[in-house]
Amino acid sequence: MAKLYFKFGAMGSSKSAQALITKFNYEELGMSVWLIKPSIDTRDGADIVRSRIGLEAHAQIITPEQDITEEYHKAGKHDVIIADEAQFLTPAQIEQLRDLVDDEDLPVLCFGLRTDFQTHMFPGSQRLMELSDSLTEIKTVCACGRKATVNARLDGQGRVVTTGDQVLLGGNDSYIAMCHKCWKQRIREQR
Repeated sequence: MAKLYFKFGAMGSSKSAQALITKFNYEELGMSVWLIKPSIDTRDGADIVRSRIGLEAHAQIITPEQDITEEYHKAGKHDVIIADEAQFLTPAQIEQLRDLVDDEDLPVLCFGLRTDFQTHMFPGSQRLMELSDSLTEIKTVCACGRKATVNARLDGQGRVVTTGDQVLLGGNDSYIAMCHKCWKQRIREQR
C-alpha cells in the first residue's frame, strides 16, 4: 500500500542528499522515479536538485499554478514520486500528491523544511503534516550540540534576522540551523 511521506528537518540536515539517495535506490531496483521541485527554488539551476555534499539530479520544475496530477500523467508512468523542497509547494499541490497516493497507489516522498526563519510553518509543510501517513524528522545539530530545529536567517553582518518575507532563497551564507535556545539567546544579545 502506497503512502505519503514527509521527511523534514532544519537547514543542512541532508534532506536533498537523502532525497537523491532514495531516488538512486529506487532506480537501482529498476523503478522509475519522477523527481520534482518547486520553481521558486532556483539556487542550483532551475531543473537541478543538488545536495551540499555534491549529489545532483535533474528534476521537473513545478510552478504554483500547475496541477501535479496533470503533470504526472503528462510525464508518463513512474513507480514513485520524490519532491524536494516540498515546503514551497502549495497546499493544493500537496492535496494532489495525496490524491496520487490514494488513486494511483503511488508512493510519494516529500523532503523539506517544516518551519521558516520565524519558526512559522510553511503552508506546504503544514498541509503535509496534516495529510502524510509517515512523518520523519531528519536531525541536524546546533553549534552547541543540541538538536537544531530553527532555520535562523542571517543578514550581511551575520546577525539573526526576525523580520522579512517568509521566502528568501539562500544557503550557508544566509541561514544557519540552531536550537531554539541558542536562537533566542542570539536575538536577545543583538538588542
